[in-house]
Amino acid sequence: MSTVPWLDIQAVLFDLDGTLVDSAPELGAAADRMRVERGMASLPLSAYRSMAGAGARGMLGVAFGLRPEDAQFPELREEFFKNYEALMLDGTHAFEGVEALITQLGSRRLPWGVVTNKASRFTVPLTGSMPLFRTAGAIISGDTTPHSKPHPAPLLEAARRMGVDPARCVYVGDDQRDIVAGRAAGMRTVAVAYGYLGAEADVTLWEADAVISLPLDLLQWLPSA
Repeated sequence: MSTVPWLDIQAVLFDLDGTLVDSAPELGAAADRMRVERGMASLPLSAYRSMAGAGARGMLGVAFGLRPEDAQFPELREEFFKNYEALMLDGTHAFEGVEALITQLGSRRLPWGVVTNKASRFTVPLTGSMPLFRTAGAIISGDTTPHSKPHPAPLLEAARRMGVDPARCVYVGDDQRDIVAGRAAGMRTVAVAYGYLGAEADVTLWEADAVISLPLDLLQWLPSA
């Protein structure tokens, strides 16, 4: 894997949860509240954290062993969503180094944006509450286009809104779906190893163009100002 900067890159796109921000405590709390209200024992955040990137599917899987195909899933998912809406602004914060990375992108005149599978009912208030996202050139939610990741449509929509050729974008994410979507969109891909990865995840198997352990590590792949 080369460490030569990609000099043709003109924009950087990021996944949201597990890549730019840590929302695992609020996601876990939303599901755990459901357990406690049903007389079940509370689980520690560590039980939820590795599945936070999977959203409701992951949280309800940990809390109740539910799968999306189970009959109870839709009703409990909406209950989870309502809990999360009430909690999501309580403590979600950028990972250490993310704010410095965004500042550096500005210095290098590289526009950036967000492509997440999180629904707009959550993405809009969350990003609107954080100054970090004021300079984002596009914020694409899971329901912005007819398809969500791993389909490339939301990534292509972000590139379109930012006026950048997808081939000149890099997509950064902490889930294999991010890498699949980025490759399908014709973008370079970067896997992050600091997000919500489970113990069994091996990012080297995702076939990303690069892997980073810290947010600022991304800069070595990008053109300078």
